[in-house]
Amino acid sequence: MNHDAEEHRHHSPHPGQAPVTEANPTDHSTHGQAMPTGQAHSGLDDEHAVHQHGEHAGHSTAMFKNKFWLSLALSVPVVFFSPMFSHLLGYTIPEFPGSAWIPPVLGTVIYFYGGTPFLKGGWTELRSRQPGMMLLIAMAISVAFVASWITTLGIGNFNLDFWWELALLVVIMLLGHWIEMRALGSARGALDALAELLPDEAERVTDSGTETILISDLAVGDVVLVRSGARLPADGEIAEGQAELDESMITGESKTVPRGPGDNVVAGTVATDSSLRVRVTAVGANTALAGIQRLVAEAQASSSKAQALADKAAAFLFYFALGAGIITFIAWLLLGSPNDAVIRMVTVLVIACPHALGLAIPLVIAISTEQAARAGVLIKNRMALERMRTVDVVLFDKTGTLTKGQPALTAVAAISNESDGDVLALAAAVEADSEHPSARAIVAAARDRRLTVPAATGFRSLTGRGVTALVDGTEAAVGGPNLIEAEGLQMPQELQEETRVWVGRGASVLHVIRAGQVIGALSLEDEVREESRQAVSALQNRGISVAMITGDAQQVADAVAQELGIDEVFAQVLPQDKDKKVGELQSRGQKVAMVGDGVNDSPALARAEVGIAIGAGTDVAMESAGVVLAGNDPRAVLSMVDLSRASYRKMIQNLIWATGYNVIAVPLAAGVLAFAGVTISPAVAAILMSVSTIVVALNAQLLRRIKLDPADIR
Repeated sequence: MNHDAEEHRHHSPHPGQAPVTEANPTDHSTHGQAMPTGQAHSGLDDEHAVHQHGEHAGHSTAMFKNKFWLSLALSVPVVFFSPMFSHLLGYTIPEFPGSAWIPPVLGTVIYFYGGTPFLKGGWTELRSRQPGMMLLIAMAISVAFVASWITTLGIGNFNLDFWWELALLVVIMLLGHWIEMRALGSARGALDALAELLPDEAERVTDSGTETILISDLAVGDVVLVRSGARLPADGEIAEGQAELDESMITGESKTVPRGPGDNVVAGTVATDSSLRVRVTAVGANTALAGIQRLVAEAQASSSKAQALADKAAAFLFYFALGAGIITFIAWLLLGSPNDAVIRMVTVLVIACPHALGLAIPLVIAISTEQAARAGVLIKNRMALERMRTVDVVLFDKTGTLTKGQPALTAVAAISNESDGDVLALAAAVEADSEHPSARAIVAAARDRRLTVPAATGFRSLTGRGVTALVDGTEAAVGGPNLIEAEGLQMPQELQEETRVWVGRGASVLHVIRAGQVIGALSLEDEVREESRQAVSALQNRGISVAMITGDAQQVADAVAQELGIDEVFAQVLPQDKDKKVGELQSRGQKVAMVGDGVNDSPALARAEVGIAIGAGTDVAMESAGVVLAGNDPRAVLSMVDLSRASYRKMIQNLIWATGYNVIAVPLAAGVLAFAGVTISPAVAAILMSVSTIVVALNAQLLRRIKLDPADIR
């Protein structure tokens, strides 16, 4: 077998064994599974997963919801008893003792109750010297509040009754924040869904039958019974039974996968058609599911250049709005209209609020992270997702990535008086008791061809040469060139030409011997994944070159590259030198995405613009990769390319809308068209601001329409 394949098998831990690194200790369990640090049930705090400005610190979706509904109820009488509002609609306000105090009293309640999140957030931004959205809202409602009380108490000759505008401003801003928090909570749905994938209990197999226990009581080495239609309670290895497993929660692939004895399986997957007995290999923080939860949480909490750009834009907008408000106030004051000066200033502060801008980037990233996780693409670093759209070449490690990393029977040759089927059946009989990967491949091939395999006895392993056994009373053996030499046998001329071709393309050749005569030969090669052909073709269709790197001999690499249509090949590369090949591609001006198994490929993964580790079940705690593919399907790389390009488009669209809106709205709010009778009140400004936020949120939600199932990618 080739050394690269053997090395891959030697270093890759079992699927589901997700070591927890020192830098990321987690042991907050739900049903025995680890949850990300700071997570309560479904993940990070509502706001922290997407926002890191502090504007939502200590707040929740329920809080904004409750404050919105109560403030809305209180605002109805405030608006109804407002002289300005009654004048606008032409109705007469009913008068009774104390009716004049309804707007100021209820308006004050709304200011302190509904406005508290904005007042606290504004004070926090002021103390941290990071002005932004909350400070703008706090300024707007505070100016309206003070001005309205001045009018109510009859101080001076000002007509600054803004109670109804204040009430609607608070209500609409609460609505906008509630919508935002709901959207962000929905974007974290991947964590919620992952936490809900596990059953509460498991059936542990005992000497007397089975017992039902909590998942948290499972231990490594336990055997559990998984009934048809049930989810696996823990990572493990199938000890008994065969079933079609739905692994879509890990791979994003909707098609079920056959699994049998010896196969590794992951917690949360479903045995669709038969029961299994599974020996537990990982529990708690070490499971693949726990690792995926950590990766999703880390991705949603990580920062990016686009996020930093939005933060800077929000801070700039604060100074812009403050300056525009002051200039507006002074200008209208000089024109001799104190009322208009205050109204226009308040309106500018309201309409310039960077709510939509603050949501433009974080929501897109949160939704794209969730969508990626559902497709089996786990984004550890947001920068990796952003860079993927700029990649010129994808460099695949061969073994275990483009190929399955295990031998498969690719050809059978027999002497003239024997059939291929007889040769394969005899080899399968001899290898039946062997645990060697090549033996498994031979036995599996015989089973797939529905051959009748005779029983064998007296099995013996010949170290470094092969195996031997008695089949129907005749001694038979299977082995490589060393066995032929040790037995002093001659290779039949009719087999030599065909086996020479096999060797030329890097295949391992095993000879089948019966009664001291070579009767046939078998070709074993690292099997190319069918999905690899689709992945390579789809990448090239998107204008991205595909390269392959391997430690195998040149002829082996060339054979795989030719079969897949790969553009460039790096062969006979030592693991420690793979990163140099990445550097070589970068020196040509190309931006590289490196896809590897994440063990020996770590330096290359770290050097590439985007490092993608394939097979999260084997190493979900990979530090060197910015992205982890939960399964072993290379087509998932296409999901990342498509998602990166789509999310970038949404970011740009949202930024253009959020900033362009202010460029037009602020001058209108300042009253530059007042001479033409065009003015905007604070309440209308609040409505427009919330509409802009809703537009940004809905535009981001369109990312959910992208099809990321590997089976659907072309």
